[in-house]
Amino acid sequence: MKDFKQLKIWHKGIEIVMEIYKISKLLPAEEKYGIVSQINRAAVSIPSNIAEGSSRESDKDYKRFLEIALGSVFEVNTQLIIIKKLNLVKDEQINRIFVLLEEESKMISSFIKTLKAGG
Repeated sequence: MKDFKQLKIWHKGIEIVMEIYKISKLLPAEEKYGIVSQINRAAVSIPSNIAEGSSRESDKDYKRFLEIALGSVFEVNTQLIIIKKLNLVKDEQINRIFVLLEEESKMISSFIKTLKAGG
């Protein structure tokens, strides 16, 4: 078992969750069970799947959880685009999160390639 708390991708995932929760608080109350719930769950899924994957014995299993985390990165990105297009928050409030998501996407993809090369 690997110590997920030592992974930069896990820390970046936690940072994304914190930023998403800040944005969620700015969204209209009528979105509480809509996009707020969806984006919060997707964001939490990123570091959660990285952590869960680290408990797996095989690199193949670990890679699968990293792929799920990467999918959650793309899901959060899509939901932020929708929030932006609906003008629910100001661009400057979410632009930093787009940068974090891009960094996380690249880091997870690189880690997946490393696991593929090793297995």
